[in-house]
Amino acid sequence: MRILVKAKPRSKIEKVERVGQPTLNLGGSREEVVVYTVSVKEPPVDGRANEAVVKALAKYFDVAISNVRLVSSETSRQKIFEIS
Repeated sequence: MRILVKAKPRSKIEKVERVGQPTLNLGGSREEVVVYTVSVKEPPVDGRANEAVVKALAKYFDVAISNVRLVSSETSRQKIFEIS
């Protein structure tokens, strides 16, 4: 499953919220992509915020960290993750 994540680094509290479900055109095919807002305490330095987002998503979906993969937008606040 692919999800769109709006990352919020340097937040006071860590949380994952589902905020919507738009249809996106990814790779030529239309598919439903669920949108989440993920707030983490880590700053966006040296990939620490991305690691914190991966851990938060793994905990939220109750999967191993290795099953959460950042697909695109490593330096952007809007990211696409794949959960397997």
